[in-house]
Amino acid sequence: MRIIGLGVDLADIERVGRLLGRFPRFSERCFTPHEREYAFGHVRPERRLAARFAGKEAVMKSLGTGWRRIRWQDVEITGGGTPRAILRSTAAARAAALGVTEVLITVTHTDSVALVMAVAVGEG
Repeated sequence: MRIIGLGVDLADIERVGRLLGRFPRFSERCFTPHEREYAFGHVRPERRLAARFAGKEAVMKSLGTGWRRIRWQDVEITGGGTPRAILRSTAAARAAALGVTEVLITVTHTDSVALVMAVAVGEG
C-alpha cells in the first residue's frame, strides 16, 4: 500500500447550523440522502453534517482537487461506527485516474469544530 494523497479539513459546527437555517437546500445540495438521514436522526444534526462537510473537503484534497472538480454528493461519509468514504461518479473517476483504491478517513469533533483527515492509498 502506498500513500497517493493526504487531505485535512476543519468545519465550524455553528456555521453549518447557520447555513442550514438560512439555506434549506444546502443540505440537499451537499449531502447524500444517507448522510442527511444519519445527521437528522440526532439532536444536533449540524454537528454530524459539519463532520461530513469537512470529510468531503478532506477527501477532495487527498485526491488533489477541490469542490470545483468533484461534486459534493459524489463523496459520501458514513456515520455510526468506523467512518468510511464512499466515492461515486466524479470522485471515483478521479481516484481511478490516480490509482487510488481506497480513501481512509478519521473524524473528530469538539463542541465547536469538526476535523477530518483523509489518506488516499493505492497498491504498492
